[in-house]
Amino acid sequence: MAPPITLFSVNAVLILSTDDSSRILAKYYSPPHPPSGTQPGASYPGANPYPNLKDQKGFEKGLLEKTSKQTSDIILYDNRNVVFKMESDVMLYVVGGADENEVLLYNALLALRDSLNLLLKGSTDKRTIIENYDLVSLAIDEIIDDGIILETDPMTVSSRVSRPPAQDIASVKNIDLSEQGLLNAWEFGKMKVAERIRQGL
Repeated sequence: MAPPITLFSVNAVLILSTDDSSRILAKYYSPPHPPSGTQPGASYPGANPYPNLKDQKGFEKGLLEKTSKQTSDIILYDNRNVVFKMESDVMLYVVGGADENEVLLYNALLALRDSLNLLLKGSTDKRTIIENYDLVSLAIDEIIDDGIILETDPMTVSSRVSRPPAQDIASVKNIDLSEQGLLNAWEFGKMKVAERIRQGL
């Protein structure tokens, strides 16, 4: 019998440091709904095989040791398809099930790499990723949501991450951020607080 068709394809996205083998960013995914007939707490195909931090760290350490010597971009490790790229002093990983389409995983990895290059202006290293952790996390969330690959175009991802939502632009334009505008806001706040205090007494 063929396995059920599902959009869920990514088990984890990892960014690890090659210098000290430390975790910079890790997101592990489980399918939002287990297959019907699965007992609560039971393991099933696609379930997160690394539910706790100790298992995750062990997997990441072994994965980094194995991929640091590889010349290819894909390996089968711990019964998982792993695609990876090295950028400066970090390794980017996308992990999927053993029966997952490698080309799909590789496209998600390339989208992540190229999006980070655009967002971080070509400086994809450990220090820059940590300083721009919010952008990196948002980029991953734009590419992969709960293990489902949503977008693989790096230009689209970087424009969504770096641009404020359209409904907020109008309210941002009306804010006076000059020194006089900030002083006016301060005086207005002081006046309102004084009124509240007088009303309360």
